[in-house]
Amino acid sequence: MSPRAGLVLEGSSGTATTASPRWQRGRAATERREQALDVAVLDISLRQGLLALQQLGRAGHVVGAIECESTKPVPAFGSRMCGAWAVVPDRETQPHRMVDAVLALVHERSVRTIIPLHDGTIDAISARRGELERWCAVALAAPAALDAANDKNKTLGVAAELGIRVPRCVHVNQEADVAAAITEIGLPAVAKPTRSWVTNDGDPQRLSPAAVVSLDEARAAVAALRGVGSDVLFQEWIPGAREAVSFVYANGRFWGEFAQVARRMVPILGGNSVARESIDLPADAADAARRLVAALDLEGYAEVEFRRDAAGIPVLMEINPRLSASVGIAVRAGVNFPLLLHDWATGQRLDRSSGYRRGVRMRWLAGDIRWVIDSVRSQGRPDAEPVARVLWAFTRDFARASAYDYVAPDDLRPAAIATWGAVRSTRRTVAKRLPWRIGNR
Repeated sequence: MSPRAGLVLEGSSGTATTASPRWQRGRAATERREQALDVAVLDISLRQGLLALQQLGRAGHVVGAIECESTKPVPAFGSRMCGAWAVVPDRETQPHRMVDAVLALVHERSVRTIIPLHDGTIDAISARRGELERWCAVALAAPAALDAANDKNKTLGVAAELGIRVPRCVHVNQEADVAAAITEIGLPAVAKPTRSWVTNDGDPQRLSPAAVVSLDEARAAVAALRGVGSDVLFQEWIPGAREAVSFVYANGRFWGEFAQVARRMVPILGGNSVARESIDLPADAADAARRLVAALDLEGYAEVEFRRDAAGIPVLMEINPRLSASVGIAVRAGVNFPLLLHDWATGQRLDRSSGYRRGVRMRWLAGDIRWVIDSVRSQGRPDAEPVARVLWAFTRDFARASAYDYVAPDDLRPAAIATWGAVRSTRRTVAKRLPWRIGNR
């Protein structure tokens, strides 16, 4: 197929349509418009997407940026590190067409490596990975290991066999099982899907865990998850510190080991980290993470998340087998995970990166504002702090030395784009949520 030829795609009605995804010139483009791209970062609107583009660009790689057509704004498209950018069909509504478009873009600019970041994109690519790997490296773990890491039930089962502390949990197959589950696990508890991304009747969607504090809430949460075809784990709630250990596992060794603690998250129950700090590598959590990843043979990047129980023992929450949203703090502290991941995927020599700075703080301001709003709305719920403490934590951090997601002194345009998008999003969120809360008190 010619790189310039359109792809023939089969529409939902069975008719054939033609699509011609094309690379657009980025700010880092040279005069050679058709220059090959060393790497293309998919799902580039995610925080880790922009970070990966910047780090790889600084390392001298020619980097392309890809995002779904309905995602706006896309800060990375304005980056001075962006060699080219392109939009593809949406992963949620047209996953097969999205992969077709990625294949066309790989051909057009002879892309050597792709780095997918979103669960939905990874799911779509996994089904057709062989097609892509004929033309480029895919920076993902081997299929079996990736599947095990994405399946919380499998992950927890392997961890339990290794003697790693996991939350007490039971499978709930129907609403009628909920009362027995509460008797065994207690309240509050967490109703958790076994996979974060599922496809139900051809409709892909992301699922999140839900904290429950009553029988009625538990039944509603289970019914919602079962209604979209998800298996459900009813799990004890662990209220302690949220720590994560990250590294790249390759050739039986661990590269660039790093640890952080999440101070605030959105959603407040096990969501994305919005305020975090680098910490000394905790021996117990790091040992558990290494043993689990080695047992799964999960090569590539992994972030293994724990919470500390009342006795201070790390309890496994999950494994994230893709560059995580919080990875920026590792880079700030001295561990360049995007470059390590790229070098692993392309078979290059890895730098062990044995040290990093402790006490580095990082903050995602737009997410922190959402954390304040969600905390105010969730008073009395698991992980929700009192309003006075919430407001103090939010304002205090302006006086503390912190780095901010999207903000890079040598590449400020993405931060401006992200700020404008965050202002619009926050206005919508405040208008939608807070008046409703205040009016119903």
